[in-house]
Amino acid sequence: MQLIYWGDIILNITVFGAGALGVYFGGRLSEAGHQVTFLVREKRANQIKEKGLKVHSVHGDVELNNYSIARNTEEIQEVDLVLLSVKGYHLNGAIAQLKELVQKGAKILPVLNGYEHIPVLQKELGEENVLGGLSFIIATLDENGHVLQTSAQHKITFGPLVTAQIEFCQKLAASFSHASFETELSEDIKYALWNKYMFITAFSALTTVVDLPIGKIRPLPNTLKLAEDMMNEMKQLANVYGIPLTEQDVQKAMDLIHSFPDEGTSSMHQDKRKGLPLELDHMQGGALRLAEAIQLRLPTIELIYNILKPYENGQV
Repeated sequence: MQLIYWGDIILNITVFGAGALGVYFGGRLSEAGHQVTFLVREKRANQIKEKGLKVHSVHGDVELNNYSIARNTEEIQEVDLVLLSVKGYHLNGAIAQLKELVQKGAKILPVLNGYEHIPVLQKELGEENVLGGLSFIIATLDENGHVLQTSAQHKITFGPLVTAQIEFCQKLAASFSHASFETELSEDIKYALWNKYMFITAFSALTTVVDLPIGKIRPLPNTLKLAEDMMNEMKQLANVYGIPLTEQDVQKAMDLIHSFPDEGTSSMHQDKRKGLPLELDHMQGGALRLAEAIQLRLPTIELIYNILKPYENGQV
């Protein structure tokens, strides 16, 4: 298979955050021939050194070999792109390192859930350096730090947030085209971001508050309706912010919930089951702050946010 290059050079990609999402997509990019470096903390670096990196996926298992590990930005000499896949509560702590990577020539492709991180990154790193991005995948890490990916979805959508990024995004689409996951270059990435935000706010809140995978929830229409109620609240919020989400978008999101395997669940629910911190403030809390700024109420989201608040820091 002929590799796709950016010009005559394979992309130097730093994956910032070697959780399930980062390892899955970073691993697939390394399979495609790109030079992938995982920027990780010492504990994760030691685990990777001892256990290696493996992906167990419905799309085929793979043991990764073509990658590097860095514990700090000083170890990274060349970087064209940063795939930013940290949890929302780690974002502020990552800014200083991201600034150093931007100074080395990197564009930042964040695939965090939510929306609040976009203006934060643009302010700190410069608008021209931050692309719009999101991902669709159901995956978690096992006790060895290996990826378990359980649904057919494995997609990254990205696009320019400012006109100056159009050419870079086109080249990025070409360079991703032979990786073993789906990619989409969006002409309206803000709409795509809010559409995902609508879905994940509802899906993560519902599975986490009920503490069950989606297959246990779908037979309960009144419980499942909580997801639709939250999506409608998010649609209203997006509309006020000028993003034209529609009833059809809500229905497509509900159809997606019905398409998941019975064991499908959200990363927030997986974190709650493991006693880990939750992205509650970043996702649902972010929506509530955006609503408060325009004097809008999101009653269902607010209720579930308050129920989950005691679990936010994990180890309950």
